Amino acid sequence: MENAEAALAYVRGLLVQMVGWLTARQLAIRRFGVELRHERGRAAIAPTKLEIALAEPNWHEEHLVRLVKERLARLTVEAPMIAVAVSALETEPVAPPSDSLFPEPGGTPADHARLLELLVARLGADHVRQPCLQPDYRPEVANGWQPATEKPVRSPLPAALPRPTWLLGKPVALLERDHRPFYGSPLRLVSPPERIEAGWWGGELVTRDYYVAEARDHTCYWIFQERMGSREGDAARWYLHGLFG
Repeated sequence: MENAEAALAYVRGLLVQMVGWLTARQLAIRRFGVELRHERGRAAIAPTKLEIALAEPNWHEEHLVRLVKERLARLTVEAPMIAVAVSALETEPVAPPSDSLFPEPGGTPADHARLLELLVARLGADHVRQPCLQPDYRPEVANGWQPATEKPVRSPLPAALPRPTWLLGKPVALLERDHRPFYGSPLRLVSPPERIEAGWWGGELVTRDYYVAEARDHTCYWIFQERMGSREGDAARWYLHGLFG
């Protein structure tokens, strides 16, 4: 076989066998591999390997074939192939079916997971991500991301205070008018302060007081004030750091 897509028919046959093996043992696949093998002997070339991770365990043949098809369509092999292999790398017991009488609106979690996996196969894991909180009080550090098919890491939230879902890449310095922060209109503080002092261990100290601020048109912003003696200088200044929906 000269190109990766030509191997799909053979991979499909192996996936059918793997699904039968999973069904007999009441298992679902969470991660599997596809190996495209090249010439052996003196002119041996290392196999081309694909590893496909699923957001939710699955055992449906057509869905697994679609994932492989998307990956093969984006793959360029360096040499002709003489064989293919499929490996079940990670499995787990099949979850019992839902006992709900009515279907969930907008599709089931399994439907969402299959769509997510298809997007990852088509676009690549680096282009489909999910939020992943990091154990740090500084918002710009805590706001991490990871591939959508990986299990989220549970990190405790710093405090039970309101935080926006849209964080700016870099805080924007605000004007002050009549001793109040200004962004299109004077901003009114509508929350108690969330005080953050962190980063000193890495030489990047931040000393901030965060507030939810409301503009004249009732738009809410997340702003902070660098306190006196902070790394920004001796003057306390206001910055916009996030937007509320």
